[in-house]
Amino acid sequence: MQRTIEIRTDDLSGEATRRLVAFHLAGMHDTSPPESVHALDLEALRHPSLTVWSAWIDDELAGVGALKALDAERGEIKSMRVDDRFRGAGVGRALLRHIIADARRRRMTSLWLETGTTPDFAPAQRLYESEGFELCGPFEDYTLDPFSVFMTRRV
Repeated sequence: MQRTIEIRTDDLSGEATRRLVAFHLAGMHDTSPPESVHALDLEALRHPSLTVWSAWIDDELAGVGALKALDAERGEIKSMRVDDRFRGAGVGRALLRHIIADARRRRMTSLWLETGTTPDFAPAQRLYESEGFELCGPFEDYTLDPFSVFMTRRV
């Protein structure tokens, strides 16, 4: 049975969301050297240029994702994380499509992202590729890094 995924704008005040963001950040530090960790902490996610959404299944937090406005036409996907209990349930795809739709509503023309290169990130890379993202070089303040893959797509 397919369970309904509800996506809500999140103000990061809920304990479940804060716990998942902290888990995400800790996981990034476990798999990458400090200079290669680009995940945002709670304070950084509260920046006015960012909108954060949480995905819920049966009143349980299933995942989070954010969109950072780089400028009026470009956005960056940040802090995509699915709770391990909900991996393979379509949560990441639902969040990604929600972010793409929001970027389209804002009349952005492109989306950008950075993700990791270790095997743990292979499912994320496959998800992004399946939704039209293509490899590109570093953007904004990013630099070439063996622990980073950069991707973009037109909106």
